[in-house]
Amino acid sequence: MTLQQLKYVIEVATRGSMNEAAKRLFISQPSLSNAIRDLEQELRITIFERTNKGISLSKEGVEFLSYARQVVEQAELLENRYLNAKPSPQHFSVSTQHYAFAVNAFVHLVQQYGQEEYELALRETKTYEIIQDVKSLRSEIGILYLNEFNAKVINKLLKDAGLVFTSLFTAKPHIFISVQNPLAKQSSVAIEQLQDYPYLSFDQGEYNSFHFSEEILSTLSHPKSIQVNDRATLFNLLIGLNGYTISTGVLSADLNGNEIIPVPLECEETINVGWISHKSTSLSNLGVAYVQALHEAIGQNEA
Repeated sequence: MTLQQLKYVIEVATRGSMNEAAKRLFISQPSLSNAIRDLEQELRITIFERTNKGISLSKEGVEFLSYARQVVEQAELLENRYLNAKPSPQHFSVSTQHYAFAVNAFVHLVQQYGQEEYELALRETKTYEIIQDVKSLRSEIGILYLNEFNAKVINKLLKDAGLVFTSLFTAKPHIFISVQNPLAKQSSVAIEQLQDYPYLSFDQGEYNSFHFSEEILSTLSHPKSIQVNDRATLFNLLIGLNGYTISTGVLSADLNGNEIIPVPLECEETINVGWISHKSTSLSNLGVAYVQALHEAIGQNEA
């Protein structure tokens, strides 16, 4: 087993494609495939499952990848310390529901820890894809919420994937609306008062189950409803159509301006927002720093 083979495994797992990884590594795809097969045969494990749909990490591969990353990271530290080598690009990725504090924390991470070169990823995506991203180690950390309604389904998926949920904060539901919305001056809003306004939610694609909804109270019917794919579009529609969405109430004026405000929603629900990761692996240095940045971003918004 060589350090180069470990780097090959990391690159393939990151790209999710043998062909793309080979291009990045400037070697032929057959050479890359052979190197990884030699490693699998030497260790007597299957790192990647190969199907006609592509490749994915096996259960053994997920565990092996966590160790491989630690070894490569330590080797690079030694090289930088004793050989004065140029720091290699940093790698870190997070998949999240559409939370401004997650973006704020990512900005802080890059500003504080970004070197001359880095390859980072922030994916605002669908709930099911967040779980799959972390399961396959496409992302080291995922951010989503649990509540009384979805916890049983989400927790089963997390358990089956070998993932663990760590709470960041618990919030009471709020609606996000434009400052020009007639409801903006109220201290709180009842669900019945929302019937005349367009309800905005994030599309969950193929897994469009109530349990994967990014908004609580997903089983309620709405006379007017619009689904969107990104936060910027949703906020534009909140302003342009006097619409509303349901979220945590944690909002960032730095990123979203002062045109959108949270107003408490009158209901007994709670939202437990947290991060998920593999329970059998340790966070990287950037992973630990990002979790700390999340706590700081949430604290600033609550201040």
